[in-house]
Amino acid sequence: MSFATAYSRAILGIDAVQVTVEAHLSQGLPGFAIVGLPETAVKESKERVRSAILNTGLDFPARRITVNLAPADLPKSGGRYDLAIALSVLAACGHIPSAALAGLEILGELALDGRVRPVQGALPAILAAKASQRAMLLPAGNAEDMRLAAYSGAAAVTSLQHYIEHVSQDKALIHFRRRRVTAPGSQAKILNAAEIRGQSQAKRAIQIAAAGGHNLLMSGPPGCGKTLLANTMLALLPALSEAEALELASIRSVAGLGQETAGWGERPLRAPHHSATAVALVGGGHRANPGEISLAHRGVLFLDELPEFKPGVLDCLREPLESGVITISRANYRVVFPARFQLVTAMNPCPCGYAGDPRRECSCSRERRRRYIGRLSGPLLDRMDLLLELPSLSQAELLTQAPDSIDWLAARDRVQRCREQQLLRAGKLNVELTVAELGRYCQLNVSLKGRLATYMDRLGLSARAVHGVLKLARTVADFNATEEIAEADLQEALAYRCDHLQSG
Repeated sequence: MSFATAYSRAILGIDAVQVTVEAHLSQGLPGFAIVGLPETAVKESKERVRSAILNTGLDFPARRITVNLAPADLPKSGGRYDLAIALSVLAACGHIPSAALAGLEILGELALDGRVRPVQGALPAILAAKASQRAMLLPAGNAEDMRLAAYSGAAAVTSLQHYIEHVSQDKALIHFRRRRVTAPGSQAKILNAAEIRGQSQAKRAIQIAAAGGHNLLMSGPPGCGKTLLANTMLALLPALSEAEALELASIRSVAGLGQETAGWGERPLRAPHHSATAVALVGGGHRANPGEISLAHRGVLFLDELPEFKPGVLDCLREPLESGVITISRANYRVVFPARFQLVTAMNPCPCGYAGDPRRECSCSRERRRRYIGRLSGPLLDRMDLLLELPSLSQAELLTQAPDSIDWLAARDRVQRCREQQLLRAGKLNVELTVAELGRYCQLNVSLKGRLATYMDRLGLSARAVHGVLKLARTVADFNATEEIAEADLQEALAYRCDHLQSG
């Protein structure tokens, strides 16, 4: 037989698209051509396939070989198709039966000696094969992806010779059992929260932000506890569900990052340096890889020294904060990565860091402070539901060894109950409520509407900021275990809208 078909998977965002690998051997001068919109790495696979087959001890067919990767309009990149191409060529020339490849999806990059190397994006491909109930062949190096997917139809090989011996001599393939590991770090993070001195208002604020998924900006002098508060808020968040953990693991797989089974179920915390580019933050590049906002999906993106980021980079966050996804467009395709993250930011009140500090004199002029704060655009500040000013700590607060007045384990349980109440009521967190849903779940009486209108004029709040206040007031009411939004709930939500950043 001179024709054989195998199947593989291309990665488009975090979706795995089926690719049909067709191999045809014909008469004519010996040659090897790969068609179907292959990129350079795919074109080079013919040399890897040739060397791998020869080093396995088999004869490479001295015929004209044409390999087609369908669909032809989908760009193909990387070495993930090497093993599928090699097996389809071997089936076309009769070294292995074509029936062995029937309905089999194959991933793997070949070394010149025939060993099979791991590939990026294996987990989405396994989950797609599992959904379509098709068998899958993978490199043994993707063991962690196979353990997470827990698909009995997925098997692994170490080399091209391994699979040939499986077909001809019934040598067993490698299977991996699921390994579930609980998240061990949350308890330690909660205990570390006791190190926070003072900052009673900020401690309540991070609990409310965690309860409703709200974005948070903290402004304060160096050493007042901004970074520690951000880490504490992450520890207050409940563990990921199995579906959410698999979604996050798929993003890591596509990004080429190792799977952290020790932290399975833990929400991610990503803290990029302020020198990060827009592509590093939102994703992109030649192969459209996920960025920090996607790697922080279902977790926290912490941006320290916020004004030091380039304004254009920060403005790239505006659309993902609203939609929960990031769309990256290229000339002939478009990919969508999930980006439902909680943004937590920290900054100093001025370049020197000591504006408003009663013990240290600020060396910045008013104009320099205005330019510093002006690096943050109004639309970005509109999307921050809590704007906190953290005071500097007194010597008594720093040196005291008194135990923390907050039971952080109880606070985490309270946050979880609050989130469960929101999901039961609206099927989503308060921060995700649409404008139409605000009238249903965030109703105010006539007196509170008048008070809110007064604050709108006084603070110059935009429509988006007002919607943020309503969502935050709903979360405060949930945190206080009340059905209706009371005046105290609205007042607290408005108190978190500090206007010093917007006024400069």
